[in-house]
Amino acid sequence: MRIAQIAPLQESCPPRQYGGTERVVAYLANELVRQGHDVTLFASGDSWTAARLVSCVPRALRTDPLVRDWLPYHVMMLEDVRRQADDFDVLHFHTDMLHFPLVRSLASRTLTTLHGRLDLPDLRPFYATFPDMPLVSISVEQRRPMPPVNWLGNVYHGLPESLLSFHGVPRGGYLAFLGRIAREKRPDRAIEIAVRSGMPLKIAAKVDRADQAYWDNEIEPLVRRHPNVEYLGEIGDREKPRFLGNARALLFPIDWPEPFGLVMIESMACGTPVIAFSSGSVPEVLDEGVTGFIVDSVDEAVAAVGRLGEIDRLGVRRAFSARFSAARMASDYVALYRRLCEPLSVNGHTHAEPAGHDAADLHVAPLTP
Repeated sequence: MRIAQIAPLQESCPPRQYGGTERVVAYLANELVRQGHDVTLFASGDSWTAARLVSCVPRALRTDPLVRDWLPYHVMMLEDVRRQADDFDVLHFHTDMLHFPLVRSLASRTLTTLHGRLDLPDLRPFYATFPDMPLVSISVEQRRPMPPVNWLGNVYHGLPESLLSFHGVPRGGYLAFLGRIAREKRPDRAIEIAVRSGMPLKIAAKVDRADQAYWDNEIEPLVRRHPNVEYLGEIGDREKPRFLGNARALLFPIDWPEPFGLVMIESMACGTPVIAFSSGSVPEVLDEGVTGFIVDSVDEAVAAVGRLGEIDRLGVRRAFSARFSAARMASDYVALYRRLCEPLSVNGHTHAEPAGHDAADLHVAPLTP
């Protein structure tokens, strides 16, 4: 199949350090090429990909000090996509909502994976305006706030199985926090869990401009106050195997409806169990007692630290391979692409999932763990 992948331009594909959406797009594009498809990636020019790269900006926008506004560059990218649209069987967008008016006439050849939270009040009227656009969720829970829309399927993220090495014996003796310093990620909870457990905590996280005050006023003082807490800064894929693999557990103490949580499966790939708060996609991604523990309070998280010896790290890795490989993710998407290319309806429009359809009954990209 001739497939276009359209990525955001904030980060390269994959990102050099922190970044979720562009990382998933990179893994998907490479795996689709490996499976024999003709793939074109619209992304920043500093991306690395096995696909044909259309360089829409010279470098990731976040790394360009001359860029003040990201919007014009994304509009220019969409113009490139529009001009080349007839060259593809499927156009797969990862750019949220920006492209909807432009490609609505091509909707039957497009799908859009929604990577972000969908519970914000301004989104409901927007998606109600475009009920025909084929959409893909990354967890069942992500869909909950949405009006009736054209859900084509649900596809959980995946990673290349060779990307992050398995560590059967963690040699660090610490708990890990990986991601972004933000109020909804609750690094303060991670610090409290580590302090109360008597365990060292290593924090590898970026601080966005929007979160700088939160770091300066709330989190950095906590880090300075507790000698068992170490802030490492932002890390990339090269550092992740050692950082995650040598941790006793990853702490994922979120306080928001996380649409997926890529860091959970990164940890699982290393064989490291996850202690996560039950919010958003967590109950879909983690298998209780197998790949980690799902908790509802700091007290329960502290108790879970004491139970880490119950988790078989090889079992964690096997669960990752069974459910969250890039090969599985790409195969799920190919099944959706084929549904677009061979629509079920007689009038040329792709069927949405029927209203009230039980997620467990879906043939493509099962919605239950």
